[in-house]
Amino acid sequence: MTRLLYPLRLNVILIALLSSLGLWMPEQAQAHEVTPTIADFAVEGGELQMQLRLNAEAFVAGIDLDTHQDTDESGQAGDYDLLRALPPEELSPMLRLFAEDWVKTINLEAGTSVTLELKDVRIAPVGDLNVPRESFLDLIAPLPLGADVMNLTWSAGSGAVVLRQNGVDAAYTGYLQGGENSGPIALAGGSALAPYEAFISYIPVGFDHILPKGLDHILFVLGLFFLSTRLRPLIWQVSAFTVAHTITLACGALGLVTVNPDIVEPLIAASIVFVAVENIFSRRLHSWRTAVVFGFGLLHGLGFASVLEEFGLPQSQFISALIGFNVGVELGQLTVIALAYLLVGYWFGNHPKYRGRVAIPASVTIALIGGYWFVERVWL
Repeated sequence: MTRLLYPLRLNVILIALLSSLGLWMPEQAQAHEVTPTIADFAVEGGELQMQLRLNAEAFVAGIDLDTHQDTDESGQAGDYDLLRALPPEELSPMLRLFAEDWVKTINLEAGTSVTLELKDVRIAPVGDLNVPRESFLDLIAPLPLGADVMNLTWSAGSGAVVLRQNGVDAAYTGYLQGGENSGPIALAGGSALAPYEAFISYIPVGFDHILPKGLDHILFVLGLFFLSTRLRPLIWQVSAFTVAHTITLACGALGLVTVNPDIVEPLIAASIVFVAVENIFSRRLHSWRTAVVFGFGLLHGLGFASVLEEFGLPQSQFISALIGFNVGVELGQLTVIALAYLLVGYWFGNHPKYRGRVAIPASVTIALIGGYWFVERVWL
């Protein structure tokens, strides 16, 4: 009797977890997800000019972007939502007041300490509140005479930044977290990352877009897992998914394929529903399911490509960075599967009641969440 209760207890815990994810995941994947700042810089006339594209409302609200992946998790979530609804003319003076002090926390060295100054603030009009609004800060800093190298430390608490050098050959591109240092950057160019450095630096970027940010991809992978905890069917599905999204990720990042996210995102949600529903009616892996998973992998690869398009890859080491990003994605997916196996498959996968009391209810929950996402992304 006690053994029979184990799958039932696990079922209740698992459904509660998936249901709680469903309550907050739809909005996190859009308006409330923390996005990296994009910092483009160049040197003109002995002056460093830098443009920051950022989620201004999160900064003005005082959210610690180093510790929050979602603005709803912070104590300032209410302030953030109010700021997002303000027209540019009302938000602009607030952003300017914040930025005048905040830019001084960005440590810039060019032979000596250099102070960045705020030149202009630009904020997009209020649009779809389900999509983060873009704001821009234009910064300037006079450089010491003869300065040929700069070194930037991104402000702690400001989340990630993609630092991109423009107007030179072998331009620097780096991905920094709050408090991290860029290392020396040659102002005349030549500081592009080496292939190995680009590969290593973009692995955590790819991993981060699975765990914790890629919640729709996490549910899809869990959908693959719940068909069967046996290794062979799982390997066939994951291999098909991996090969497929690698193809479209590369094509999308290279600009060979471009698909509107308004089309891709609902289809990704539909793919989650499909694998979950198919789990309910099928007890084993059919050959056609692998082909379908491959097709859905092509869609998910386009989703990853839109992430890369947002902040770009270093042009001088494009392939190395792309491979590193893809490796990070794969490590994230394997981590999801490993955790699911350790928490569920290893202990209960061979139990005769596993399918009825764990796999099917979990798949129903996944299908409901995916269905909600589909409706939201098409009509809401």
